[in-house]
Formats: sequence, C-alpha cells, structure tokens
Amino acid sequence: MNVIHLSMLDLGLAALLVLLLALLSFVMRLQLERQILISAARTTVQLLLIGLVLKSLFASSSLLWISLMAFVMLAVAGREVMRRQKRPFSGWWGYGLGSLSMFVSSFATAIFALLVVIGTEPWYLPQYSIPLLGMMLGNTMNGVALALDRLTSSAWQQRAVIETRLSLGQEWSEAIADISRDSLRTGMLPIINAMAAAGIVSLPGMMTGQILSGTPPLEAVKYQILIMFMIAAGTGFATVIATWLGARRLFDVRQRLSLYRLSGSGVK
Repeated sequence: MNVIHLSMLDLGLAALLVLLLALLSFVMRLQLERQILISAARTTVQLLLIGLVLKSLFASSSLLWISLMAFVMLAVAGREVMRRQKRPFSGWWGYGLGSLSMFVSSFATAIFALLVVIGTEPWYLPQYSIPLLGMMLGNTMNGVALALDRLTSSAWQQRAVIETRLSLGQEWSEAIADISRDSLRTGMLPIINAMAAAGIVSLPGMMTGQILSGTPPLEAVKYQILIMFMIAAGTGFATVIATWLGARRLFDVRQRLSLYRLSGSGVK
C-alpha cells in the first residue's frame, strides 16, 4: 500500500489557510478570528492525543481499554447534545436523555456491524470498532441534538396550543404528535441529505481517507455504503428514542404539560 507520509511542514502549510481565514475575519470585523484559532488549536491537540491513544489501543487490543474509550466518547457526545440545545431538560435528564438514546442505538448498531457484517476476529478489534463507533456517535449526536432542540423549543412556543388540546381531552401523545413528527424530521434530515448527495455532490470522508491511503476505490466504496447505512439506522433509531422520551418527559403523570422541567423556562 503506497502511503504518502505528511511532514510537520506539510501540516504547517495547511495551517496557513486557517490563519488566512482568521485574518480575513479580523479584516471584515466578523469577530470570529479567536474562535477559529482556538478551534484549530483544539483540533490539532485533540487529534494528536487521540492518535497516541489509538496507537496504544491498536497495540494492546484489550476489550477493557476499548470499552473505556467507547464510554468516554459517549460521555463527550452526551455533553455536546446537551450544550447544543437552547432549552435542554434540567437535571440529569438534560445529559442522560441524549446519552441513553445514543448508547442504545449507536452501540447496538456498531456491534451488529462488527459481529454480523464485517466479522472481525476478535469482534472488538480496535482498528474497526473505534472508528466505526466514532462515526456512529458523531452523526447520531447531531441528529439527537437537532431533534431535541426542535422538540423543546417548539413545545415552549406552542405551549398554549398543547394545553388547549389537553383540555379538550387529548392524550399527551396526541397533543404533541405534530411537534414530535417535526422533531424527528429535523433530526433525520441531515443524514438523508448526506445519503442522497454521497458520490455525486461529495465524496464522504471515510472513503476519501481510504482512497488516499491506497485502498482500491471499489473496496472503499463498499465500506462507505456500509457506514452510511449504519449511520442512517443509528441516527434514526436514536432520534426516535430521544424524541419519544423527551416528549414524555414534558408531561407529568397526570398528563399536564410540565415546562418547568426545561432549563431556563422560567416556569415554576
């Protein structure tokens, strides 16, 4: 496999483009230059650190360390889901709702792919399990965050409509059904668009990386198809779980709308 190794000078030349972007932001008074530089620095440090961690994982292939890595990834993804919402659920629910839905969906889908489709030996081989789970969590995180943000924001904006429906005798699931459907569409739309445009508008990142590393294009395409299908399923299942649990959490045991459970709602 003919791999072209990149030097620090090569990476430095690429970094010049980011510096130019930050300079452009300064000149145009966009006030984004600090965020651009900090994000670029974080990307560099985080990827270098994860490279060292993965090097150790690949050498040991220990299920214990791989599991620990997987749960650290899940914990960070759950935090990002909570931070991306304007009105997250208060207390443990704000963090646990997204984390639980991603755990059930992403882990189950990734394990299915490793055991049934790819068939690695052992099944938790880190060269496959960690990248696959990472892609699953990254995309599932976006879908869940978008869906929950749409759910809670819409419930807050349309609280009078929901309470009117409840007063007319509708069950909680009926009163919020249209909001739940819109939330599901919002969460699943990015991956649907990604699948529709893959191969024509864009070459997905995994396939591009494999081709650049010397993998035959058709083999890279097959892996990318597998990944896209797994991501679509994982995102869809996680979004359904998160939306249903989130919608149920908005109502108490007597089926009254309980917006006080949202952070920053101002409702007592």
